Amino acid sequence: MQNPAPRIAVIVAHPRRRSFTIAMSTAFTEAARAAGAEVVERELYRLGFDPRLRAGEMPDHPGAKVRPDVAREREAIGGADVFAFFYPLWFNATPAMMKGYVDRVFGKGFGYTAQQQGGNQPGLPGRKMITFTSTGAPQAWVESSGAWDAMQTHFDQHFAAVTGLEIIAHHNIGGVVGGLRKDVVQRHAEATAERARRLVAAYGDPA
Repeated sequence: MQNPAPRIAVIVAHPRRRSFTIAMSTAFTEAARAAGAEVVERELYRLGFDPRLRAGEMPDHPGAKVRPDVAREREAIGGADVFAFFYPLWFNATPAMMKGYVDRVFGKGFGYTAQQQGGNQPGLPGRKMITFTSTGAPQAWVESSGAWDAMQTHFDQHFAAVTGLEIIAHHNIGGVVGGLRKDVVQRHAEATAERARRLVAAYGDPA
């Protein structure tokens, strides 16, 4: 029996329309759709998303309420089986726009729920996440400096543990600087597209 194609939310954070990050997310999206997946794109800068968490949104605030923009995002991506994140690494970390999106959209009531006996219950068990990042520094330096392990522990693994998401992979491309040759960009785009095709083909496979 053929595996069902996943529903994928592609969440992108880069201020420039013509950027390496956007090129990679576009390649992924187009390949996933061509393979039969249902894809919803959320380009955060183009949406004008506000990453700032207000006091009234904080879970410990009496009468905390979900703001309309967060409600819209949860509605848009709520049916996703896979969340694909695309962003550059700035100071070897997740940029403010993406971090704010996670803080606000994947917070209480979506990414997790509070239990009456204390503690939190993951809100997205059985779903998956895959991340694509890029940095100007070579990948070897990102790894040798300790930044790679630190980022995966501090952000990816903690985020997955809180929400119940299963991490498929985190692909980082180093050496992405201004003036990158078109053939180099195309090579990385083709590799990203192939990962999208493999994800769609393998989704739901217990192996």
